[in-house]
Amino acid sequence: MKGSKHALNWTTLLIAIPVGFAASLVTLAFRGIIELINHLLFGSSSEITEAMHVWPWILWPLLVGAGGLLAGFFLRYAVNIEQQQTLKTDYLEVINARLDAVPTKTSLFRALSSIASIGSGASIGKEGPMVQLSALCGSMIGKFLPASLNLKNSDVVAMAAAAGLSSVYHAPLASAIFVAEIAFGISALQRLIPLIISSAVAVMTMWTLGFRSALYPLADVNFHMDASSLFMTVIIGLCAGLAGWLLITLIARSKKLFSRVSSLPLRLGAGGFAVGLLAIVSTDILGNGYEVIVKVMAGNYLLPGLLLLLVLKTLATSLSVGSNAVGGLFTPSLLIGALLGVVLATCGLALHLPLGNSLLYAAIGMAAVLAAVSQAPLMAILMVLEMTLNSSLLFPLMIAAVLASMVVYRLQSASTYPVVSNHFNRSEAKYDFDNMRVAELIIPGAALKPQESVGQALAVSSLKRERYVYVINDEGAFLGVVSIHEISRKVLAQEITLDSPVQQVMDDNFPCVYQNQSMREGWEAFALVTLERLPVLNNPHERRFLGALTKTSLIQKAQEFL
Repeated sequence: MKGSKHALNWTTLLIAIPVGFAASLVTLAFRGIIELINHLLFGSSSEITEAMHVWPWILWPLLVGAGGLLAGFFLRYAVNIEQQQTLKTDYLEVINARLDAVPTKTSLFRALSSIASIGSGASIGKEGPMVQLSALCGSMIGKFLPASLNLKNSDVVAMAAAAGLSSVYHAPLASAIFVAEIAFGISALQRLIPLIISSAVAVMTMWTLGFRSALYPLADVNFHMDASSLFMTVIIGLCAGLAGWLLITLIARSKKLFSRVSSLPLRLGAGGFAVGLLAIVSTDILGNGYEVIVKVMAGNYLLPGLLLLLVLKTLATSLSVGSNAVGGLFTPSLLIGALLGVVLATCGLALHLPLGNSLLYAAIGMAAVLAAVSQAPLMAILMVLEMTLNSSLLFPLMIAAVLASMVVYRLQSASTYPVVSNHFNRSEAKYDFDNMRVAELIIPGAALKPQESVGQALAVSSLKRERYVYVINDEGAFLGVVSIHEISRKVLAQEITLDSPVQQVMDDNFPCVYQNQSMREGWEAFALVTLERLPVLNNPHERRFLGALTKTSLIQKAQEFL
């Protein structure tokens, strides 16, 4: 515990307060810029889904495509800097790798790229650049902190990232959990507390400035759990897992398709043009989808419209993200989930299932798809709870989110966050290391009978390049080892000759491991000695020699999760 003491002290908690305040102001500034662009392009403060109607429909693909083209120029500049200087810009990677700072120039150019995409209607979330800029703000604050505080800059970045996300969704606990769950891969108390404080301060700042209401108005409707609603919850969870897997797969294929266009501006321009074409069918696919979720929860769509919008939004998001538009997937995932939940519940009601208010299932679908896409089910559950302020949804949200994330995990689909895949890979490697048997790493070992000569031992050692030669009896039972250095010393001292039997120089008290021991137990055995190899025996009773276990093979396995 001494080594982690710096992670939780009064200074850290006090720093979390101004970091949370600053992050909330950054997100407000970003919103202001997007609203300014809306006024310049459309002369309206409405969401892009409504504002786009100011222009003739024939111009929509050109407008979204032009925004993508401009976004591509900014992104190309940022990518060139990252490649030349081998920088990591993404705040999650900075936190995960415990880097010194979030790069300023590349973050700003990526933010400009995002503003161009979002302002012109790309189907991406605003939370991505907002949180990135909040993290940058935290990184800049961290640079001015005295070294005597013994606080890593990446810890301040984590506080700012959690606060930025909290400002967007008014969900302080879920935001703190997200950063801990995704970036750290753990939910350690020492790291969660500063994140919760910075997130809470950010939400309090938003409340003070008038942004106090729940994002999605479901607080006054109760969810009644019975057999029918439980059945529908399970169906939504499973279908959301498939929807999340489909979205991840479509994004991957879209990226592969757009990668054929080498120019980033043309790539983003083509993605924007394609989204603009889809917008001709329905402008509700434009933007992040917040306003559309509110309309879905208000019951403004019939089943055909919900289905059409579900398909179009999935395609639009795949095209925007696949063309490398800089933005988030949270709100688009929430919209896809809301549409899916209401579609399934509406179908259930048509089959005369007593499901109650079908609009409540929008929230269940939101949490489930978000959990599937992000592979962070705990965050998804808490975020939807905090956004709806409806505690009756807790149990169905838990069921649907966990089922959806498990479906994606079982389908071996990569997460939209690379660090999540890294955490999963490390977790699986750690599980294998703790549970795999020593028998799986056995290699052959040189062995002689007790009556064979030390000259033969020297020859075998030279051939196999091993310091020790193992000694076994006629039944294959392990008796001990002979050291080549010990043989050489005694031959030079004329205590033995090359024709002497190896049993005269045998060490019968040599450490060993057994085939059914775990790799961790093998690791612990090596920690007690300075040897490169240990003999492997079948069990403590028969002690039959099977081969050797090398320290190198264990280290290579351990590197997969260290």
